[in-house]
Amino acid sequence: MNDSSAEQQTDTRELLPTATAVRTRAAVRELVRPHRGLALGGFAVMIAATAVGLLVQPVLGRIVDLVADHRPAGDLTLPVVLLVLIALAHGGTTSLGLSLVSRLGETVLAQLRERFVEKALRLPLEQVEKAGAGDLTARVTRDVSVVGEAVRSALPELARSLLAIFLTLAAMAALDWRFLLAALLAVPVQASTARWYVRHAVPLYAQQRIATGAQQQQLLDTIAGAGTVRGFRIEEEHTARVTRRSSTAVALKMRGIRLVLDFYNRLHVAEYTGLAAVLVTGFLLVRSDSVSIGTATAAALYFHSLFTPVNSALVLLDDAQSATASLARLVGVADEPTPQPARAQDTATRRREPGAAPDGTVTVTGIDHAYVPGRPVLRNVDLTLRAGERVALVGPSGAGKTTLAKLIAGVHRPTSGSIHLTGTPGRGSGLPVALVTQETHVFAGPLADDLRLAHPDATDDELRTALTDVDALEWVEALPGGLDTVVGDGGHRLTSAQVQQLALARLMLADPPVAVLDEATAEAGSTGARLLEKAAGRAVEGRTALVVAHRLIQAATADRIVVMEGGRIVESGTHDELREGSGPYASLWQAWSGTRTATGKDAPKTPTHRAGPDTTTVKDDD
Repeated sequence: MNDSSAEQQTDTRELLPTATAVRTRAAVRELVRPHRGLALGGFAVMIAATAVGLLVQPVLGRIVDLVADHRPAGDLTLPVVLLVLIALAHGGTTSLGLSLVSRLGETVLAQLRERFVEKALRLPLEQVEKAGAGDLTARVTRDVSVVGEAVRSALPELARSLLAIFLTLAAMAALDWRFLLAALLAVPVQASTARWYVRHAVPLYAQQRIATGAQQQQLLDTIAGAGTVRGFRIEEEHTARVTRRSSTAVALKMRGIRLVLDFYNRLHVAEYTGLAAVLVTGFLLVRSDSVSIGTATAAALYFHSLFTPVNSALVLLDDAQSATASLARLVGVADEPTPQPARAQDTATRRREPGAAPDGTVTVTGIDHAYVPGRPVLRNVDLTLRAGERVALVGPSGAGKTTLAKLIAGVHRPTSGSIHLTGTPGRGSGLPVALVTQETHVFAGPLADDLRLAHPDATDDELRTALTDVDALEWVEALPGGLDTVVGDGGHRLTSAQVQQLALARLMLADPPVAVLDEATAEAGSTGARLLEKAAGRAVEGRTALVVAHRLIQAATADRIVVMEGGRIVESGTHDELREGSGPYASLWQAWSGTRTATGKDAPKTPTHRAGPDTTTVKDDD
């Protein structure tokens, strides 16, 4: 793929959904509703804390009047004591109020994160692939971090600032209504500044989030394909792509910084306008003996005290807009409907009814599938796997073997057609079908917990039985802590063969009626392959098994062989039937047997024993 086409592909990705502003607000209300008591309590305490803090200015004004009247120093004792008491009460109530608001925010954020993770894990794989891993990664990391920081700092501060603004203006009106009018002269400048900022900030921060996702996607693509990049000597092209993505993100960040600087400049104009108006009003009222010097001083102090909450509230618009953009991206994923396997064209699971096919029967009817519209991978595939039958899928790379296997396993949903799995779920994970591939993950934690992913209620004895069946108990008991040994990131390192044995042990613990194996022994060497073949054979005993066969010796031991070419099934039968025919399988077997004979490794003409499935060789890139 050339540079321009790669750029075009990234630009045209179908990003994961982003919620509208209306839906985002509704989602927040839904999350807060169960915690109304906590919200009201926190709000009430914050009002009390702000009201107590507003007593400082009148007390200071009283001190000014006492000094202006040349009263004895002893008269200042009571105001000073009041100031100390006000400070203590204000500090205590503010701390309590902020803690309640923070607790509310953290609780709501935790619920949102849980919903997001739950839906993200259930997103259809093709939807994630179309969006690119960078989009989902940016939401999981950057967006969650932005919203979390806003909840921890911006939300409590914004609540306190807004309360301080409204109550301070009310206190100024209580002193004299003309002070309030003078202070309100700053409001038009502040309001226009806020509207100007929001109008420019909302789309800018949305662009920043998208640009960050595109940058991470490009980094992931380049790093994941580092071997290919080096092999074709296209390091400079990929470096240029990363540079362009990074430059776009930096340019948007700089636009945001310039926007914030202009925002502050406009706020300063509002501050000077309002303060000048309050001072002039105080001068005129004192000269006319309408108010005392202390009252005018309190009014000026009130307006000066507004600088911090007003600036904080408006500045927090920056964090609020950024957090809102991130929150909309999280809600967009959290609102995604969970795929339902209920309609005829979808994969479905049904329980066995009297007279129906036995448990473990798989019926594929008229399947078509395309990862990209207009480029079908499977075309009108019909296939039935009888209960307890072991079927091998063979064919050239790109024939559709892995795609069909993943559709049966439920990883993808067919574009059209249906897949029915008749039988009850397994006793462990509850899945009617389990997929074992080369790409097996070991989660960080005790090895026993890793096994119990397939069967949470399994006892230690059941774990050991499963490990015994896949010939893994010996090396597991040799680990420093046995089943309690910590594996995965930061823990004991396991070999590739050991990881696959754990995957097969999980298959046995899950105990599904249907098992799909694709490259389940590909990571083992010649010695390890024999061990894994034996373990895989035991793991699928008594189940319906679909094995993507990448070596014909593996297909020869299956009950039935299904040959695929160009997304279609072209042959089906036993090894002997197909080998004696004149179809694609006979040609493949003849070519493979000739190669084996030429290298001194005679291929068996007929299977003399049942070996476990072998999935060594390259992965099917369909």
